[in-house]
Amino acid sequence: MTTVLSPIDHLTLTVRQETEVRAPIETTFAALLEQLGPGFDTPDGATMPLMLEAWPGGRWFRDLGNGDGHWWAVVQAIIQYRLTESNGGTLITFHHLALGLISDEHRKGVDRGWSHIHARVRSRAEGR
Repeated sequence: MTTVLSPIDHLTLTVRQETEVRAPIETTFAALLEQLGPGFDTPDGATMPLMLEAWPGGRWFRDLGNGDGHWWAVVQAIIQYRLTESNGGTLITFHHLALGLISDEHRKGVDRGWSHIHARVRSRAEGR
């Protein structure tokens, strides 16, 4: 039996997004931490509060109580997000890179998911 290896493009996933927010950087950053943590929800409207330890080496996880939950990631750097002043507000520049076996289903949904997160951050920040 011969196995044909996939090109590296099939093993990587890159998401780059920019989001304009009409709020100061401090307000936008607070909204970002809220959305990625206790205010997390899905594009389908399901609430899914997460815990985010916002420092390098911190955990990003869902705590279901009684020692049960789902581990999502280890925080490598908060600078995955770059927040800069722009037009009296904040420009969120986001870059996400994944490496490994990535299913087609996951690949299709990841952009939608990050777009939803960033739209919610904008809404939270502008509503404060």
